[in-house]
Amino acid sequence: MSDRPVVLSGIQPSGALHLGNYLGALRPWVLGQEEFRNFFCIVDLHALTQPQEPARLREQTRQLVALYLACGIDPERSTVFLQSHVAEHAELGWILTCLTPMGWLERMTQFKERARGQSAERVGTGVFVYPALMAADILLYQAAYVPVGEDQRQHLELTRDLAQRFNTRFGETFVVPQARIGQTGAGSRVMALDDPTVKMSKSATTEAGCVLLLDPPGTIRRKIMRAQTDSGAAVRAQEAQAGVANLLEIYRATTGAGLAEVAARFDGQGYGALKRAVAEAVIAALDPIQARYRQLMADEAALDRVLARGAAAARGVAATTLARVRDRVGLLPPDAGPGA
Repeated sequence: MSDRPVVLSGIQPSGALHLGNYLGALRPWVLGQEEFRNFFCIVDLHALTQPQEPARLREQTRQLVALYLACGIDPERSTVFLQSHVAEHAELGWILTCLTPMGWLERMTQFKERARGQSAERVGTGVFVYPALMAADILLYQAAYVPVGEDQRQHLELTRDLAQRFNTRFGETFVVPQARIGQTGAGSRVMALDDPTVKMSKSATTEAGCVLLLDPPGTIRRKIMRAQTDSGAAVRAQEAQAGVANLLEIYRATTGAGLAEVAARFDGQGYGALKRAVAEAVIAALDPIQARYRQLMADEAALDRVLARGAAAARGVAATTLARVRDRVGLLPPDAGPGA
């Protein structure tokens, strides 16, 4: 058993991954593979909180597996698996749901936003209770750290509260996880190209603000050339407002250049020159990922084997935690009884 701290991370297989997902999540995951014992989950059960077309969900799930690997996640060093392939997630999710006061769930920002937009009576129950399943995802593996953005802190705090509540009521069972705030290296979040006051998001209503990881070069150039900039005419790195600051950050993060180097290169240049340089930097960063993705998608059986191995490894850890939980709450073990 590795003595490295455990990290649990996951992404839903709904919507297309974009540059912000890569720089803010996937690349840091890749860089942390030697430092942590990583469980990289594709949270397909969470995707069911919204209507899904079955064939499309299966397709997007395999695509996400391929993107995990294409971005550099090594299944020999990290555990890659589907949430739905490890039944312990759903069982612990139910146990934690029963332990969770409704008031805690009613305070969740995502539920409040959905309820405000379409009335609570029309919001699926899964949207309301899924934070308890998210807590189960994390606690099953005794994760010490969970990489999260600032906007996800609330869900991690609920997980911490549930771990402490369970430990107090039933005895020490769960590690209480801590947040690791994701960054694009030493920089800030990647913002939308069409509105740099909000994060780049795969749930955005339009793709204009997102550079998707599988966008062809021409599409990347077009999106970046149309990106919102500032009211001036030339780059001033130290005084850059949201639009130009976002483009400078994307360039820095995709090239590895330092802040001073970026400022020296672009100060005084027009926004067109900046956009062209950013576009070429992004294309260069994504080209090897796209090439590797195409290779992986050509052999779906190999992807399925990666998932099977990952699920077996994940179940080995999850089953141990769940057995302890079942005993603590008073459930008989599955093999209990005469003749067992």
